[in-house]
Amino acid sequence: MSRKKLILYCYEALGLRIFMISAGFFDAMIDHPGLPIRQKIGSALIRRFLIGLSMGLTALFILKSPFGKRSGAYINPAVTIVQFNLGNIGKQDAFFYCLFQFVGGSTGMWLISLLIPKLIKHPAINFIVTSPGSAGLTLAFILELAISFILITVVLFSTAKKSLSKYTAYFVAILITLFISFEAPYSGMSMNPARTFASAIVANQWNAFWLYCTAPVLGMLLGQWCFQKYNWEKP
Repeated sequence: MSRKKLILYCYEALGLRIFMISAGFFDAMIDHPGLPIRQKIGSALIRRFLIGLSMGLTALFILKSPFGKRSGAYINPAVTIVQFNLGNIGKQDAFFYCLFQFVGGSTGMWLISLLIPKLIKHPAINFIVTSPGSAGLTLAFILELAISFILITVVLFSTAKKSLSKYTAYFVAILITLFISFEAPYSGMSMNPARTFASAIVANQWNAFWLYCTAPVLGMLLGQWCFQKYNWEKP
């Protein structure tokens, strides 16, 4: 493994580490019942929108950052698999990207747990574990697949069209904001096996973990198939 490659892998780890630290922090600050924001904002939808906006902006920062531009800022094994299938990265890079994404996300969750342990452990926050809502596993699976499909489809088609490619990061930020606002109550809004793993391993809670390893990957592979079948020409 060359030094240059190792740096790229570390950038992928850094990206998801930042995302998990941000997710834990903003979820605790906004949704913890003992803190002012939740006490003053009774609407769960508005609070989820604020969390979603925070995470959308975090994703935008990662995608636009120098290190994100260097590695591609996939920060998601499901995205990495799609990029490998499309021939954008090789087999070794795909393997180590995924490995470092899992490590980066887990260390990020561990760090935020050390920084605000009482807040992150509270049942209302619960290490921001992703788990199916009261509507059940089937709906959670379908929605995880759907939002993963939407995300990767938007990314692939917008990136392929020159007039839209400069807006791809903003599309991602908007989708994350919307998904957390409206979809999170049903599946926890993961779209990312490494993100779910990060919370699960720190909290030691593995409820329906299989769902978050399969639905996002299947959804993104379906998006890849649509992209390859209906690929836009670059104007």
